[in-house]
Amino acid sequence: MRVDLLTREYPPNIYGGAGVHVNELARVLRNLVDVRVHAFDGPRKPGGPGGEEGVRGYDYLPGLEDANAALRTFSVDLQMAQGIEGTDIVHSHTWYANLGGHLGSLLHEVPHVISAHSLEPLRPWKKEQLGGGYNLSSFAEKTAYEGAAGIIAVSNGMRDDILRSYPNVDPDKVHVIHNGIDLSDWKRPETEEEKAAAAETLKKFNIDPDLPTVVFVGRITRQKGLPHLLRALRDIPRDSQIVLVAGAPDTEEIKKEVEGLVAELREERDNVHLITDMLPREQVVAILDAATVFVTPSIYEPLGIVNLEAMAVDLPVVGTATGGIPDVIVDGETGYLVPIEQKMDGTGTPLNPEQFHADLAERLTKLLENPELAAKMGKAGRKRAEEHFSWTTIGERTVDFYKQILNS
Repeated sequence: MRVDLLTREYPPNIYGGAGVHVNELARVLRNLVDVRVHAFDGPRKPGGPGGEEGVRGYDYLPGLEDANAALRTFSVDLQMAQGIEGTDIVHSHTWYANLGGHLGSLLHEVPHVISAHSLEPLRPWKKEQLGGGYNLSSFAEKTAYEGAAGIIAVSNGMRDDILRSYPNVDPDKVHVIHNGIDLSDWKRPETEEEKAAAAETLKKFNIDPDLPTVVFVGRITRQKGLPHLLRALRDIPRDSQIVLVAGAPDTEEIKKEVEGLVAELREERDNVHLITDMLPREQVVAILDAATVFVTPSIYEPLGIVNLEAMAVDLPVVGTATGGIPDVIVDGETGYLVPIEQKMDGTGTPLNPEQFHADLAERLTKLLENPELAAKMGKAGRKRAEEHFSWTTIGERTVDFYKQILNS
């Protein structure tokens, strides 16, 4: 069986959970089927990151340098649709590649599978980023979902969102296969060399490993809820340290909002660290290892691979009870779920933001003030990651789904 994966992100250009997912999925699928990867950002250098055999990168077509970003995306999709010739099944990831999968499916008369990492109807703030291009991204996603032979939802919450957002989709076509994690990449420093490198990372960013610490890792985007977190952090214990690994802002507007809230927080308390660099995994692990608790304040989150990464480093996770986060966190066992009532207009805006902030702060405080409880929950989280989110298992389930579609 030949499977062609279509993706916006692939090494060396990964900036979000969908890119991590495709990279890991391709790795495990290579042991099971013939895999080809089609990605954005131009040809990969042989022998370099993402330069393995069977990977093809595409540039935007010339003449569109000044065009809307969504329109330029379509120019790559057209090339991908042609590039999959000879495949048995095409599997696209995110709206960036969905149109390529849909057109390729029609052109070459092969089934199209979609992995749902996010949904455009539930991200209306992208209008700020894309302007009229948001209409194009929404069109591409809707068309692809309604025409797909099968859809993989990364959580039960995501499956519900798909069927609510696209009522014309047959529920029998939507299957839940969770995101996963390579636990060998995400573990606490063990060797003396690893510990020394971790200490250098903490020194570089002025992080004190002896303070009770809350860590956030994620892009600066509306869905990640960072402005809500920054307001909630005003009410955690004064002796706590705050580390925000937050970069790649969607818009200048949200960048300024976050920077302003960080500045206000720094006026009220010490030990507030904002790291805007895209850090290598080893440095992220070092920061997680020095923390007490990880936080995911998202108002929209299909699953949240960062939660699995934190759990793999023995951290308890405090996360919003929305989307796929409840699939990951066992409330009171591996961390805490923060209740939220949200608008159903696609924005996910909390109906009572003050209560949401207070509940978020209260659960973070429980763990910051009780390191023994935090450690216990962290170990339970690592065990859950090992037992339920192995990439090997996810790869096998994905191939079974392919076979089911090809045999139907």
